[in-house]
Amino acid sequence: MMVRLLQHRSDDGVRHLIAADDREAWFVAGYSDVRSLASAAIDRRESLAATLAKAGRDGAVDVAQELAAGRLLAPIDHPDSAHLILTGTGLTHLGSAEGRDKMHKAAAAGEALTDSMRMFLEGVEGGKPAPGQIGQQPEWFYKGDGTHLAAPGAPLTMPDFAQDGGEEPELAGIYLIGPDGTPWRLGFCLANEFSDHVTERHNYLWLAHSKLRQAALGPELLVGDLPAEVRGTSRILRGGAPLWEKPFLSGEANMSH
Repeated sequence: MMVRLLQHRSDDGVRHLIAADDREAWFVAGYSDVRSLASAAIDRRESLAATLAKAGRDGAVDVAQELAAGRLLAPIDHPDSAHLILTGTGLTHLGSAEGRDKMHKAAAAGEALTDSMRMFLEGVEGGKPAPGQIGQQPEWFYKGDGTHLAAPGAPLTMPDFAQDGGEEPELAGIYLIGPDGTPWRLGFCLANEFSDHVTERHNYLWLAHSKLRQAALGPELLVGDLPAEVRGTSRILRGGAPLWEKPFLSGEANMSH
């Protein structure tokens, strides 16, 4: 059974940790956030699920009601926003190369491959190395620190000089750096890697600039392994009705890395 973790702040400002499975959701006793639970798991050298199982319950909660009331936070945060880093990789979805190649293609059909297409093809060939082998690096970019992370349902803002604000549905891996510097993966979230595609389209060297925008995480942190395939639909709603929508496909089965 899949277990999810959510972070909650009541109207009086008190923080709570919520756990949910397919049947119910409850406040977790003894922990106020995901980071404190994960730190305890690292100290005990046990899984996050095992630490959660040992924690008590502090009453049931209606997650949908709390989300509608605006009391759910991003599923990971840090009291010092400089200690939370948002980064991403690109050209890792098996369907991502065509759109990127069209955006900043420098060579006509049949001529030399663009940098984007070459990186994508190298990822297809070597992005999932055998044990003991060195894999091909994906594209990597920096999005910002914790101040760039928007809460579920919160507005996504843009700087005045931005030329575009476009959704990018993604899967986000959430990691906590342990006391000895070891990164520990806590789980996965759905995410909107909001970025400026018009700026990127102007010149592919402006990719880094286009990524310096806010991002949003879905309210739930999935603990444990991710399904091989994740499907969903990205929508823009106006007055409760879809103004625009498009399906998305992710998960390792659909990735070159």
